[in-house]
Amino acid sequence: MNFFAHQAAARAKSRRMVWLFVLAVLAIVAAINVVVLLVFGFTLDPNKPAQQDAMIPALVASTVITLGVIGLGSLFKTLSLRSGGGGVARAMGGTLVPENPHDFHLKRLRNVVEEMSIASGLPVPEIYVLDRESGINAFAAGFSPTDAAVAVTRGALDRLSRDELQGVIAHEFSHILNGDMRLNIRLMGLIFGLLVLSLTGQKVLQHMRVGSSKRDGNAILLIALAVMVFGYLGVFLGRLIKAYISRQREYLADASAVQFTRLSHGLSGALMKIAAFHAGSRLTEHNGEEVAHMLFGDGVGYSRLTATHPPLIDRIQRIDPRFDPMLLARLEAGERAFEGIDEDIDPPAASALLAGFSAAPLQPAPAVPVLRERMQAPQPAKVLNDIANPGVDHVDYAVAMRLSLPPLLTTAAHMRERAIDVVLSLLLAREVHPEGSLAEISKRLGPVRAKGTEELLEAARALHAAQRIPLAQLAMPALKRRPGSELRLLMDTLDTLIHSDGQVDVFEYVLAKLLRQQMSESLEPNQGRGGKRKLPELRSQALSLLAVLALHGHQQVDNARRAYVAGAEILFPGAAESYGAPGNWIELLDQALPALDDLVPAGKETLVLALATTVGHDGQIATAEAELLRLVCTLLHCPLPPLLGE
Repeated sequence: MNFFAHQAAARAKSRRMVWLFVLAVLAIVAAINVVVLLVFGFTLDPNKPAQQDAMIPALVASTVITLGVIGLGSLFKTLSLRSGGGGVARAMGGTLVPENPHDFHLKRLRNVVEEMSIASGLPVPEIYVLDRESGINAFAAGFSPTDAAVAVTRGALDRLSRDELQGVIAHEFSHILNGDMRLNIRLMGLIFGLLVLSLTGQKVLQHMRVGSSKRDGNAILLIALAVMVFGYLGVFLGRLIKAYISRQREYLADASAVQFTRLSHGLSGALMKIAAFHAGSRLTEHNGEEVAHMLFGDGVGYSRLTATHPPLIDRIQRIDPRFDPMLLARLEAGERAFEGIDEDIDPPAASALLAGFSAAPLQPAPAVPVLRERMQAPQPAKVLNDIANPGVDHVDYAVAMRLSLPPLLTTAAHMRERAIDVVLSLLLAREVHPEGSLAEISKRLGPVRAKGTEELLEAARALHAAQRIPLAQLAMPALKRRPGSELRLLMDTLDTLIHSDGQVDVFEYVLAKLLRQQMSESLEPNQGRGGKRKLPELRSQALSLLAVLALHGHQQVDNARRAYVAGAEILFPGAAESYGAPGNWIELLDQALPALDDLVPAGKETLVLALATTVGHDGQIATAEAELLRLVCTLLHCPLPPLLGE
């Protein structure tokens, strides 16, 4: 199942989730109405017209109140989640990883998350640690990749080796890539309404005296008892819905994570430690009920019927069919080895513990990536398959890319006060005489900002073209923590600097567009993402996009025409589209991309295949082409890993 099939499946499952929730609510309303009828003794006896006249208003009132409590509870929870994944992590006691952590485990966590982001083509999420949780667990939350947050327990940091932590983070990134997060966060809002109903009944019972002589008082008590009971029944049904939604997707995330890292022992080792170690994956400091379906492992201790995760042994054996459950007893005995571990070294892997505890072997540093201005273009089918489906070669490239970036720039990119300087320095680094731009920055953002940008210029000038966008991506989390007014002023300043010389090149456009999209979605994380339109409805926009990519990928008009025709044939077979060199390509892209983002998944799949065919038609792809193609895919919410060539 590729990315687009996953998206279609997630949308179908979301619809089924809503229908299951509606059915559960209707069943609860019907049950409470039956209790109302019994308590007040309503009958259909025609000889008692007064009772018949009172029955309908009572049922209407009961239905409205029940639906109102559930609806308001769900609405309240949904609105409280509008802050995105970071809000969920903070509600669970998460602490944001500091800008320059001294803790070895926090540094390692940040490195792994950033490598996964570069490898997958996703924005770097906010990173949180649940410091008071000793179990091994993690989750990813958010409405979209742009506002995602990844949270990891302290137990996972202290007890997992780097490979095992990488497996866990790859699992969470698989949930982000496959569109599970949005489904999960909506499920949180819906199920909360059922919990509120049960709590309402409970509160009414607590504030009334049982045994009152008044008939109405006793009737209210009985109805409140029914509301509480059926509310908890609703919570149970909600757990069943969560189990139905999440179990199979956990298997899919495991499989994706193994392909992502090609280190099955990393993911299986993390699962083995959960199964063998005393703390397991349980959450003890905060109730994990609401986020149970998001977690890497079972954090609550559900029964098999309502379990949100498949059994651990099944998950391990799917990853490693040779796994023997008898090994868990030996691994449990090895847990004592952690008591003497230096806090500044990589914890031993499960395989090391089973072999009789040995220090984690030193991993050779990955080679610096070979950065070229042009490379052999990958096959269009491979580009399509790589969408939200990175492989180990992408991870290796990301590790090497992160290590190749100058420490001065990466340190500044992580800092809330310096991330803006990094972005500005990337833009000014290619100017021979940046004095005018620095003066403009000083005028708009202040002299301190201009001085900070100037301090980074020399390091930014030394960057290869392929290093610039990954560095900008590393700065995104820190940028998002700046006030919205300052971010808007930054974007206005960037636009002024970009247009100051009367022309815009591909890198300038990509940088500005990427920043604007991520800033916009982070400020409004709960924006709709449902595509409804089909390719024939957006014919002109799709062809305009194709023409722009043909223009930038081929210097000769004839070559551009042939590349355009090859892509157009995939979009609209037999239409014999003619190529015309686009005039204002920036305006064309700005008009086409928002509309094309509303395509159904199948339409996006065809569009991406056509774009990859056009870009790679001459067998070569330049850095600027690759950046533009990846930007287009990002704006279409189809994350494309780095193009590594054949």
